[in-house]
Amino acid sequence: MLAASNWDIFCRVIDNYGDIGVCWRLAADLAARGRTVRLWVDDPLPLRWMAPGALEGTWPGVSVLRWQQSGEPDFLARLPRAHVIVEGFGCEIEPVYLAHHFVNGARNGERPGWINLEYLSAQGYAERSHLLPSPILQGAARGQTRHFFFPGFSAPSGGLLREPGLLERQARFDRRSWLSRLGVEEDAGQLVSLFCYEPILLPALLDRLRDGATRTQLLVTTGRAAAAVRRWMDDGATRSSRALDQFGRLTLFFLPALNQLDFDHLLWSCDLNLVRGEDSLVRALWANKPFVWQIYPQDDKAHHEKLDAVLQAIAAPASWRAFHHAWNGLSTTLPDWELPEWHAASCNARLELLRQSDLTTRLLEFAGASSQSRPAPENR
Repeated sequence: MLAASNWDIFCRVIDNYGDIGVCWRLAADLAARGRTVRLWVDDPLPLRWMAPGALEGTWPGVSVLRWQQSGEPDFLARLPRAHVIVEGFGCEIEPVYLAHHFVNGARNGERPGWINLEYLSAQGYAERSHLLPSPILQGAARGQTRHFFFPGFSAPSGGLLREPGLLERQARFDRRSWLSRLGVEEDAGQLVSLFCYEPILLPALLDRLRDGATRTQLLVTTGRAAAAVRRWMDDGATRSSRALDQFGRLTLFFLPALNQLDFDHLLWSCDLNLVRGEDSLVRALWANKPFVWQIYPQDDKAHHEKLDAVLQAIAAPASWRAFHHAWNGLSTTLPDWELPEWHAASCNARLELLRQSDLTTRLLEFAGASSQSRPAPENR
C-alpha cells in the first residue's frame, strides 16, 4: 500500500474561488500520483466549470463531499479513515470529524497526520513558520499536533503546485487550434489575457490599448474582470450579450467560464497575462510568458509588502516592479510595459523554480516521514 494513501482536504469557498482553485489542483495532483482523495467543500458548485466531472464522481481518485457531512457521525463511520488531513487555509474542521479521527480512531492506535495548508507567501515569516508544529490544547483533537505548511518560492518553503506532466502538456499544446475554437485569430495583433479584480488604472490601460499603435486582442475572463471592462465600455446593458467588441485598435473578447486546463491554455496562448490571486500567479509563472499580478487588496495595505516580497523572489527588473506597483494601486501613473525585458525575467524565474521540487512532492515527503512515527490507519 502507498504510504499515506488516503487524503482528506478541507476547503471553504470565500468569494473569489482562489481557495477552491488551489485545493482542487492539489486534490487532482495527489490523485494522479496514486492517492485517494476526498475534498470536503462547503460550496462545490464552482467545480462544475472549474473541473467538469468532479461533482458527478467521474474524476479518477477524487471524491467531492459536502462539508456538512463531515459533521455526521454515521456518515463518517462508513468511510475509510484518512491517513493525512489537509486543512485548507485555516478553515476550521468540524469537531465531530476531529473526534472521529483523534478520539475514536485513537482507541485503535490510529492517528492521521494533520497539515494546515497556508496561503502562498514570499515573506520571511513563511520560511520561518514552515513545518512548525501547532499543539492543539482544547476541543475534540486536544493533545494532537498539526503542522503549518507554507507554499513559497524557495527551497526552505513548501514550494509551488506543479503537476509532473505540466511541461510535456505545454510542449504538445496547439495554440492556433485552441484560439480558433474561441474565434480568436492568432496573428491579428498582440494577445493579452485579463483576469483581475478592479484595478484603479484599468480604464487608463484600456484607453491606451484603444488608442495605441499596436493592435491588441484582449481576452477577458468572466466575472469581475468582464464586469469592470463593461463599465469602461459605458453601455454594458446594450452590449452585455456580445462576445466581441471593437474599440479603435482594441478588440475585446469576452470568454466563457474556463476550466483549469483551459485557463492554462489561455495563459500559454497570450503575449501578456494580467492575473490575480494565488493560483493564477503560479500558473502564470509556469506559462513562461510575461505577466502582471494583482494581489488581493487588503484594507490595511498589508498586501503591498506581500507584493514586493514576491517581486523580489522572482528578481523582477525595475520596469516590471513599476508596472506591478501601478496595477496594484501603489502609484497613480501607468508606465509603459516592457514585454521583452519582462519575458526574460519571467523565464529566469521559472527556470529557477523548476529546479526545486513542487508542493505536492514536498507534502508527500513530509506525510511519509510523519507516518513512520505512527501506525498506519486501516480502511474501515
